[in-house]
Amino acid sequence: MTSLTPTPDSPGLHVSKPSPSTPAQGSAVCHCGANAMATGDDQVRALVEGYTANHGPAHAKESGR
Repeated sequence: MTSLTPTPDSPGLHVSKPSPSTPAQGSAVCHCGANAMATGDDQVRALVEGYTANHGPAHAKESGR
């Protein structure tokens, strides 16, 4: 299985929470060059919300895709 961590060649969003007692971890890379990482449930939630609102899917809406 290949790594699910996003890269500039394969942008996207990845979130991991192996068990309820461990903090979530997330990483995001956008094709525009922006990237971010977060640890902790609240921080990962903010990362996902920011990525969805300003990168990834938001870029597709802006360019009419």
